[in-house]
Amino acid sequence: MMTAFCDTSLLTRLPPVRGRLTANASMAGFSWFRVGGPAEVLYEPADADDLAAFMRGLPDDVPVTVIGVASNLLVRDGGIAGVVIRLGKAFADIAVEGSAVTAGAGAMDVNVSRAARDAGLAGFEFLIGIPGSVGGALRMNAGAYGAEISDIFVAARAVTGRGEVLDLSPADMAFSYRHCSQPDDVIFTNATFMGRADDTDAIAARMVENQKSRGETQPVKSRTGGSTFANPKGHKAWELIDEAGCRGLTRGGAQVSPQHCNFLINTGNATAADLEGLGEEVRRRVAEETGVQLEWEIRRIGLPSEPRVQEVRS
Repeated sequence: MMTAFCDTSLLTRLPPVRGRLTANASMAGFSWFRVGGPAEVLYEPADADDLAAFMRGLPDDVPVTVIGVASNLLVRDGGIAGVVIRLGKAFADIAVEGSAVTAGAGAMDVNVSRAARDAGLAGFEFLIGIPGSVGGALRMNAGAYGAEISDIFVAARAVTGRGEVLDLSPADMAFSYRHCSQPDDVIFTNATFMGRADDTDAIAARMVENQKSRGETQPVKSRTGGSTFANPKGHKAWELIDEAGCRGLTRGGAQVSPQHCNFLINTGNATAADLEGLGEEVRRRVAEETGVQLEWEIRRIGLPSEPRVQEVRS
């Protein structure tokens, strides 16, 4: 489903760029769910300087949404008004110097993990199990297998909504569970992490084990957005969902994964409304059954389309 933004006048109000501006750009092709409406304008910066200049010249009334590889993102069917900024290949470089790894915000977490392995640096193995980019990992303090970004973070560079360039320390980030303290209008452009020397074969073996575990327990070959809900304090979200009888629950083309019930999957013809509606039904049933209120970990953005009623089936 795609709702078009017919008026392309927003393009004429935007500052000149060296990157690329695209009106009415499809977002479904970026989303790992493969659903969602278009961006009114998609901006892909040429580099960090291009991004900063664009933000300085952007009219104050134009809304901005920043995305990475959209692996943990649900774009609603009505699309996204304003400008969507996507940091792509220009922000995907990875460099290793001594025990430090510096990566652009658009670099895939798995590629950072592999670069560290090849350099004999441990501490990055958990990133092999996170299907996202560095920018998203910083924003949500991404973690897996008992480790998280805050464990290896040294510094980051970012651009503010006013086009100012920031250098950020661990204290500036104030990481907590699946969260950092930086405002939403701060756009991370790169980060530096610190590893520790270890045997390359030993690092590789741990990464293989992490990948094997992920493949055995998660629907990695399905159209999904990763973990749907954050773990409430003292609980595991999947256990609460299972206890509430939601494993395999469906709504339209959306399903609670029978393999891991903290994952929603697009079985082939789901809309974003199907997926979000199913997630809300899961939250309702869990609260009713256990008294625990689940909070979305997947980021939901954009405008809804016309409502479509779908039966929820167990």
